[in-house]
Amino acid sequence: MCLAIPGKVLTIEKDAQPVMGNVSFAGIQRRVCLEWLPDINVGEYVLVHVGFALSKVDEKEAKETLDILQKMRDGLDDLKEDGDL
Repeated sequence: MCLAIPGKVLTIEKDAQPVMGNVSFAGIQRRVCLEWLPDINVGEYVLVHVGFALSKVDEKEAKETLDILQKMRDGLDDLKEDGDL
């Protein structure tokens, strides 16, 4: 299964080859390759898979996806607490 996660671009290193940047995933920051998105700007959201930004997404869609992922995590935590996992 492949999963791309939305994140907010915090910085862009345009002088790096490939172009890199710091992206926040609900507060967790990771260095991401932005080479495939030459028109991306700080503050915009991207979909990231295995360290590569694949496409730009709008903020509303990104936040909805992050909210769904958080609810999934909360559900798993509840199952662990109940001993069902």
